[in-house]
Amino acid sequence: MTLHVGMVAGEPSGDLLAARVLGGIARHDPQQRSEGIGGPAMQAQGFDMWHPMNALSVFGYVDAFKRLPSLLNTYFDVKKRWLANKPDVFVGIDAPDFNLRLEHQLKQAGVPTVHFVGPSIWAWRYERIHKIRESVSHMLVLFPFEEELYKKEGVPVTYVGHPLAEVIPMAPDRAAARRYLGIAPDARVLALMPGSRASEIKWLAPRFLQAVQILQRQDPALQVVVPMVNTERRKEFESLLAQFPVLNCRIIEKPSAIAADVPTNQAAYDSRPAAWNAMEAADAVLVASGTATLEAALFKRPMVISYVLSPMMKRMMEWKSGQARPYVPWVGLPNVLARDFVVPELLQDEASPQALAQATWKALTDQAYVEQLLARFTDIHQSLHRDTPALATRAIIEQLGHAA
Repeated sequence: MTLHVGMVAGEPSGDLLAARVLGGIARHDPQQRSEGIGGPAMQAQGFDMWHPMNALSVFGYVDAFKRLPSLLNTYFDVKKRWLANKPDVFVGIDAPDFNLRLEHQLKQAGVPTVHFVGPSIWAWRYERIHKIRESVSHMLVLFPFEEELYKKEGVPVTYVGHPLAEVIPMAPDRAAARRYLGIAPDARVLALMPGSRASEIKWLAPRFLQAVQILQRQDPALQVVVPMVNTERRKEFESLLAQFPVLNCRIIEKPSAIAADVPTNQAAYDSRPAAWNAMEAADAVLVASGTATLEAALFKRPMVISYVLSPMMKRMMEWKSGQARPYVPWVGLPNVLARDFVVPELLQDEASPQALAQATWKALTDQAYVEQLLARFTDIHQSLHRDTPALATRAIIEQLGHAA
């Protein structure tokens, strides 16, 4: 019998994770049928995309409220379809606010539910563990410390490693990435990554650009590469760039090569996210907190992590979570995994252009510091490197036929 898989991924990072899992499922059952909400990487694996992942791309409570009618329509549509034609297993990738609700309904209807990427209950809103226990048949977690947490709470769990640790090379090739992007081998290069959401661009990009203005007073030759996830974000960033102009700034989307002398494996560079090409080519990264910080660590690049919430969003998050700050002292994933402030985190009022510039200059120029980070990031990479598609596929297949 052909395996029928329901799947929901709501962001580019989830699309990449899901595509790796779909590849593993296809090796188990070449005739498998997968459907739901996803993105282009999933479609490349034969996924039947009922709704694009940007249908779920909201940030926080304000954005969610504005898009509530659309979100509800999407939710009720997929729920209705899957209750009418139940999949053999459902896999929700991240997007916990959406997926946990859906998983609860499907599990009650007898569909085994797997949630891939545990919500960061170790940082915010630990009480969500009760909802997870009710909704999820099996958790797949990316980080080793999460496995113990869910076991302690009686939630079936498998640590599968992080797929990015398998696909990002242990020894990145800066020279090849620079040839691909047409950047001189001896240039000083900063990857500027103010986020993939409109709100992140709005609140972070002006500070990042002003920090670059300060840096370029110290080094006018500093080159800046800005990867953008889509054309809409690019337009928003370009509008801010006009207000805070910087020198030698290049915005890239994929495919992003402009040089004639590109690496022989150009197709690999064409197919991967523009952010990866920017990070691999860079000397340092100024980055919004999120998955991109882990990617930068896996590319072994020194970084400065920042994040700024609007006053209203900050108040709403504090009200919803009952917390003024995370349970753990770190926000950036490299620091969480290292259990230490191995890279700077400049958040809210601390994220002034001057402070960002000062920390970024150290990341660009302090070679002893860069060598220390290389060792720490290599340890993180090795700890996360597992055969994630195989481990995830095995855990998903084991759920087949389980009654809720």
